[in-house]
Amino acid sequence: MKAIVISSPGGPEVLQLQQVEDPELKDDEVLIKVQASALNRADTLQRRGAYPPPKGASNYLGLECSGTIEAVGKSVSRWKIGDQVCALLSGGGYAEKVAVPAAQVLPVPTGVSLKDAASFPEVACTVWSTVFMMSRLSAGETFLVHGGSSGIGTFAIQIAKYQGARVFVTAGSEEKLAVCKDLGADVCINYKTEDFVKRVKEETDGKGVDVILDHIGASYFKQNLESLNFDGRLFIIGFMGGAVTEVDLRALLSRRLTVQAAGLRNRSAENKAVIVSEVEKNVWPAIVAGRVKPVIYKYFPLSDAAEAHQLMENSTHIGKILLVP
Repeated sequence: MKAIVISSPGGPEVLQLQQVEDPELKDDEVLIKVQASALNRADTLQRRGAYPPPKGASNYLGLECSGTIEAVGKSVSRWKIGDQVCALLSGGGYAEKVAVPAAQVLPVPTGVSLKDAASFPEVACTVWSTVFMMSRLSAGETFLVHGGSSGIGTFAIQIAKYQGARVFVTAGSEEKLAVCKDLGADVCINYKTEDFVKRVKEETDGKGVDVILDHIGASYFKQNLESLNFDGRLFIIGFMGGAVTEVDLRALLSRRLTVQAAGLRNRSAENKAVIVSEVEKNVWPAIVAGRVKPVIYKYFPLSDAAEAHQLMENSTHIGKILLVP
């Protein structure tokens, strides 16, 4: 098969399409002929050598895909050859074929094309596990997502609205904020021209929001704590603004704040299986009902992965970027 190989850690130009061995299939896995794979910020980190794959995972990039099942392992009962699916991967999506544990596979939601289904597994599993399973966002609460126009952001707005939350977003341009508003965001804040803490306080009668999903990290940490209501929950999923900061613990104590952080890729297969099952139960009905839609900015041929990475790192895109073998 063909796959994108990192010739040596570096910029987008190190990504090269090469002929490689087909993946080996374990008993509890299915082999997917890839229809599309989606980019994630983690891919750019791995390309630079800053985010190695977990032990036993594929060395190739790609944390989600969609496609058709080509083979099933001996102990797999749910899936059969020919099924159209999408999947959460630990790696290997930037290829023509990928082997994945059967418990990390999802049916393509009715009403979504096989290609576009590749845009859902990583964002759905990330947002559902962090915002809902761990931070317990519930109907009637307020929710702030930073980077509202990103793949994570565009999905989080829609699922939070579906669940009955009031949604706040930050983004860096009026064009991006307009898309967020169209997706259902209630309060749209341009972080380049506005102080998001001030605006959050104004919009919540000085209380703050109940849950924040943040990929910035250190440079937003203090403002995020200031933006939270009593019993507020901050969930950190990235460190684009640095990983080291100081905290005044009195702020957490006086307002009973919770700070959590997690990634998805390095979780155990058992843990991922639980998340995928919860996503199918809770998120898939919203997609089938048309309340959560794929937001896709651009499709690239797999051979143009370098160009796709350049686009992601420029941060001009809105929603997901897909690669099609």
